[in-house]
Amino acid sequence: MILSCNHISKSFGTETILSGVSFHIEDHEKAAIVGINGAGKSTLLKIIIGELAADSGEVVLAKGKSIGYLAQHQDLESGRTIYEELREVKRPVIEMEQQIRALELEMKQAQGAALEDMLGEYSRLNHTFEMENGYAWQSEITGVLKGLGFDEDEFNKQVSTLSGGQKTRVSLSKLLLSKPDILLLDEPTNHLDMSSITWLENYLMNYRGAVIIVAHDRYFLNRIVGKIVELEQGHCEVYPGSYNEYSEKKALVRAARMKAWLNQQQEIRHQEEVIAKLKSFNREKSIKRAESREKQLAKIDVLEKPLEINDEMRITLEPDVVSGNDVLTVCGLAKSFGRQQLFQNLDFEIHRGERVAIIGNNGTGKTTLLKLINGLLPADSGRIFLGSRVHIGYYDQEHHVLHMEKTVFEEIQDAYPDRNNTQVRNTLAAFLFTGDDVFKRIADLSGGERGRVSLAKLMLSEANFLILDEPTNHLDITSKEILEQALQNYTGTVLYVSHDRYFINQTATRILELTGQTLVDYIGNYDYYLEKRELMTGLYVAKDSVQNDGSSTESSGKTDWKTRKEEQARARKRQNDLKKTEDEILRLETRDGEIDALLADASVCTNVARLMELNEEKLAIQKQLEPLYERWEELAEDCR
Repeated sequence: MILSCNHISKSFGTETILSGVSFHIEDHEKAAIVGINGAGKSTLLKIIIGELAADSGEVVLAKGKSIGYLAQHQDLESGRTIYEELREVKRPVIEMEQQIRALELEMKQAQGAALEDMLGEYSRLNHTFEMENGYAWQSEITGVLKGLGFDEDEFNKQVSTLSGGQKTRVSLSKLLLSKPDILLLDEPTNHLDMSSITWLENYLMNYRGAVIIVAHDRYFLNRIVGKIVELEQGHCEVYPGSYNEYSEKKALVRAARMKAWLNQQQEIRHQEEVIAKLKSFNREKSIKRAESREKQLAKIDVLEKPLEINDEMRITLEPDVVSGNDVLTVCGLAKSFGRQQLFQNLDFEIHRGERVAIIGNNGTGKTTLLKLINGLLPADSGRIFLGSRVHIGYYDQEHHVLHMEKTVFEEIQDAYPDRNNTQVRNTLAAFLFTGDDVFKRIADLSGGERGRVSLAKLMLSEANFLILDEPTNHLDITSKEILEQALQNYTGTVLYVSHDRYFINQTATRILELTGQTLVDYIGNYDYYLEKRELMTGLYVAKDSVQNDGSSTESSGKTDWKTRKEEQARARKRQNDLKKTEDEILRLETRDGEIDALLADASVCTNVARLMELNEEKLAIQKQLEPLYERWEELAEDCR
């Protein structure tokens, strides 16, 4: 055991955040701390690192073990460049290398006992240097920086000039390079794009020390952790296994506890009724029996009522009218900022009922593309067509659609003046704004609270085409799952940008990857994208890549668009053929079962002509089914 938290309690004023929290971490173990926003996850990490003092309880760290901590927000002030800042982490190794070189020079002049001493010191230093991976410290720095999304031309940027997200990535780089025995990471994926998150996953899976993560990225947690520490209303519960396993066990445990509590409550009520009835008889024997039952009832170990989650959003997304089948058509779209070309010759269509996710690394232009479609930015070239009866609802990750000077109540009432006070309050209550919370100014809200206001406006819009920019940012896992369910049940069309791979996997029916200044189309969810990415990128991105003279030909863009459209059409045809084949197999198998039932009927058994007729039909069905089964296997393989 490398770390132990024993009966940790913490309150702020009258509010209890943690109450008797206990768990332990083994050496090399990877664990996650989960819970809704405000459950005390970050508070617990700060207590473990010693940044906050617990009201009671203790944190025990194994002797000689080091611990490193990445907070959510970094205020890294330094006059060094990014590379120099990371080089400081490796200073002990660099100084050791200098000592080795100095010894080599001294040994050339030394003799006798002095030389023997120097050789011993030289051997010891070399061994330590190798153990610290000293010969590769420069490539290690470069690898970590590139893995976390820094290009080489950014290595010489001053740390003081970086954004908050970039500073967090520098801090994470320093922490990984320092290699503590225990890593404490608070939302490490917040400022990473998909390729950087994948790199970090692989790094942490192979990390020799222990890791404790607070994160809302369920895909990330599933790949890394083998233990879940859940914080709920101040209490702690530990579940072995991945996040998915925890989620399943949690549901079973909650159901079992609620059933046990309900059964006990029912038994208590029954006994109280019997006691009251016995006393009402007002006879000595009855009263004694009642008193005996009261004593038995007093000995019962009364179960606590299981905690109920009362802070879940209630989202219902439903369009007011049905749009035409062709919702959005984009032709030849291009956009650049100065010399930076984001994309060119983008062509794609979106049809009614599709849920399309746009993915890609930071800086490829995903949010810009949504703003172009919404008319918030002008395109350099190309055309954007909305279909008939299309009504857009837009969710902006920066919440520019909100008015900072208004209260939460005014924001909703002004946007939907036809709704009375009670209706506005009921809507806001569904998004966890109750009491005086509705009179808070938008400017004073947290990122998560602003997100909930934007979602409330989105729900009331009754739009049939939702355009969402990072809708899961600042949402806890429970809220994400509620939004996922709402989108799955939504009968309109959705186009969104997200880095949340679990969310994409649950909601997307199609993925557009913005890479190499073009879009690659995947007809499936995130798992399908991972399976086909290498093949599709090789087919399409290479064709659209920049030519030797620095320009892309318009003809190649049109050719690739046609190729992609043809591939999409073929894929849709395969899916339709597969569905038709499945339906025909089901029809024939159903009829075959009906024939079996008729053959077992006593009235049919005595009718020779009817028996022969049914047997012939059964044989004919078997002949039809055999090639259909083969056809289904072929189509199923093609549709993978």
